Amino acid sequence: MPDTTQFVTEIDPKPPEHPELRLGKVGVLLVNLGTPDGTDYWSMRRYLSEFLSDRRVIELSPLLWQPILQGPILTFRPTKSGRAYKKIWMEGEGSPLLYYTRRQAEALNERIGGPDLMVDFAMRYGNPSIASKLDAMKAAGCERISVIALYPQYSAATTASVYDKTFDALTSMRWQPAVRTAAAFHDDPAYIDALAISLQQGLSNLDFEPEVVLMSFHGIPKSYFEKGDPYHCHCMKTARLVREKLGWSDDYCKVTFQSRFGPTEWLRPYTDETIEELAGQGVKRIAVAAPAFVSDCVETLEEIAIEGREVFIEAGGEQFAALPCLNDTSEAIDVLEAVARREISGWR
Repeated sequence: MPDTTQFVTEIDPKPPEHPELRLGKVGVLLVNLGTPDGTDYWSMRRYLSEFLSDRRVIELSPLLWQPILQGPILTFRPTKSGRAYKKIWMEGEGSPLLYYTRRQAEALNERIGGPDLMVDFAMRYGNPSIASKLDAMKAAGCERISVIALYPQYSAATTASVYDKTFDALTSMRWQPAVRTAAAFHDDPAYIDALAISLQQGLSNLDFEPEVVLMSFHGIPKSYFEKGDPYHCHCMKTARLVREKLGWSDDYCKVTFQSRFGPTEWLRPYTDETIEELAGQGVKRIAVAAPAFVSDCVETLEEIAIEGREVFIEAGGEQFAALPCLNDTSEAIDVLEAVARREISGWR
């Protein structure tokens, strides 16, 4: 029988010109929606063009949609959106979404990172891009990467879009890492616990007691739901589990949907209409939470905290509170750690 010892004990040295290789690491890439680079017209136009050109977001044929988008919409909307972002822009940090997503990645890296595991973040639209971070993680030695879309409730317009972009980036890589995409975490016990704690803390910090609490989720067109998108079901399950956790009734804690765009019908009831209706019914004190967002952003800090308040007060309400998202609290990092450990199971 031939002696094969040499084949398992000897390793051929790399030739001198062989490129340096870094291997053996696992990566966790947190991906959020995105952010413009600035509040000026052209920064907003680039961001909105990328966002609204996504076929997962706008399912119309590009032949029909792009002339409308590149014409009237991107002529006027960047200025309007820029004004909204200016109200919440963080000097030296950029948008709140960028700030908190970076902080979440840094905190999670401190929790679970090490010589064999690194945590980073990217944005689906804008910077830092998914492709640039996958390249950087691969160069740093990550042979396996878990990509976690920071949307607790799954939707094709958000979660699927992140993973589409991830696999698009892989097509240009000669040596691809192994990649896992994360499941939704709308009913994960760590997420429900974190939401319950966050809501209790947010309410305890108010100088008034709300008569009604709204859980305002980002909306999607009703047609997407009718085509089989599970988002509505995920939102309702999140709300039910939080109510059960806190012992709240359906009348006290109501579910609504915000941020509709265009003339088509979206998931109802609409947040802005509900806020106005509650004030018209004599409700004087409300609080609004946004469980679909793990970080405060223009939809929570401008659309809810500023515009929502104006609607409520003008309709006869007296006291209004927009409760903070999980952001970079320890509870938020608990959720991300639970999801990350679940998704990299077996890799370390």
